[in-house]
Amino acid sequence: MKHMELQAFPQTAPRLPSSDGKTESISLITETECRVISITFESEHMTGTSPRGRSRRAFTLIELLIVVVIIGILAAIAIPKFANTKGKANAAALKTDLRNLSTAEEAYFFENSAYTSTIADLQLNKTAGVTLTIVDATSSGWSASATHPASFPFTCALFNGNVTALSPATVEGLIGCQ
Repeated sequence: MKHMELQAFPQTAPRLPSSDGKTESISLITETECRVISITFESEHMTGTSPRGRSRRAFTLIELLIVVVIIGILAAIAIPKFANTKGKANAAALKTDLRNLSTAEEAYFFENSAYTSTIADLQLNKTAGVTLTIVDATSSGWSASATHPASFPFTCALFNGNVTALSPATVEGLIGCQ
């Protein structure tokens, strides 16, 4: 088999447009033989295709709708998981305020040898929305409850000393909630 080397003449070979408007032809003539070889090529800007032959296209409406539906399903699963979080945070605020009340009552008892039934006497900072109520306060013990309208559970209670247990607290010094 004979090796052929193609060489273009110094003048520019004519480019011939095709009938479809997407291809061009270049004609080259070899020196050893008098044959015309036609090379046809397609350019990317003519056909709208990438160099790999795949056409460029945007996302279809169906593809976008499927993505939106998947995001909606994921949101529908995730939102209920976090819906109760605020209620749990408010319940934690109830317990924190009751612990702070216990510390303040003991500090008051150390200075006055009696527990107080007035929250204003305790120099206590409450969490916003929490309602603290001192139900019973004597020289031998105290009991209190805390509520918050947006918490779950709705009521917590605590008692210390020789006073009647306040429901839902059942053990002295331990906060009970319902």
